[in-house]
Amino acid sequence: MSEAKKPQKRVVLFTGPGCHWCVKAKNYFRAKGIRFKEIDISRDKKAALDCERHGCRGVPVVLIGSRWICGFDQAKINKELGI
Repeated sequence: MSEAKKPQKRVVLFTGPGCHWCVKAKNYFRAKGIRFKEIDISRDKKAALDCERHGCRGVPVVLIGSRWICGFDQAKINKELGI
């Protein structure tokens, strides 16, 4: 009898071209089997404004559920995802 897994919180990764930390974040999510949606803020001005409105001035920005995380903060990401 296997333990029922909780559904994963929705994860959105806001990235920009040539961003080293964005690549690290994507690789981390893939390695952990975390599904995520990627939005390039250089192509989506509304997304860029959303990030800025939540106090994030650079990329990556990680949105987990309703929690905004500025930068690739692995400890905060793990805490929000319960891993």
